[in-house]
Amino acid sequence: MPNRLILMLLPPLLAFLAGCTTPSPPRHESQAAPGANLAGYSTFSLTPSASDELGDSPLRLLDVNIRNAIRAEMTRRGYREEEANPELRIDYETAAQDKVRSSPFRVGIGMGSWGGNVGGSVNVGTPSVESYQEGRLVIHIADAARNQEVWYGTVAGKVGRQTLDAAAVARVVALAMEDFPARVAAP
Repeated sequence: MPNRLILMLLPPLLAFLAGCTTPSPPRHESQAAPGANLAGYSTFSLTPSASDELGDSPLRLLDVNIRNAIRAEMTRRGYREEEANPELRIDYETAAQDKVRSSPFRVGIGMGSWGGNVGGSVNVGTPSVESYQEGRLVIHIADAARNQEVWYGTVAGKVGRQTLDAAAVARVVALAMEDFPARVAAP
C-alpha cells in the first residue's frame, strides 16, 4: 500500500518540482484606456527614431528590429502606416536590469521498472546562483489628435545575445502586443 501511495503522489510532486526549477517564460501585460475604441482607429505612425544618434552600435540594430516588428504587428492587425496625419502614434522604451536567481537546493526523484523489479532514487543537489539580465519592452500607443495614451503593452524576461536578432525581437513584440485588437473595417 505505501508503494501505491508513492506512485499516486509522484506525478504531482514531479510537476511541482519541475515548475520550481525551469526558467519562467517572459511576462507580459497590457492595458487600454477606459472607453477607448482601439479597433476603430485605422492609421498609425511610429515616433521619430533616435537611432541616428546611436551610429552603428548594436542598439541601432535593436531599434530597427523593434520598429520593423511593431510595423508588422500593426499591419497584420489591419492598421495602415501613415506619416502625415496618423490617428495613432506609437513609441516604445526598453530597459535592462541585472538580476540574480538563487536556487538553494535541487531535488531529483526517479522511479523505474524493468521486468518485475521496481527501483527508485532521490538525489539532492548543491545550491546554485545564476546572474542574468532581464530586459523589458514597453510599447506606448497614443491618440495623435488628443496626444493621450490609449494603450500600452509590456513584456519582460531573460535577455541573451540570441534574443536580440530580428526573429526573436518580432516574437517579443508580438507577445507585448498580444492583447491589442485587430482593426474593425469601416462599414
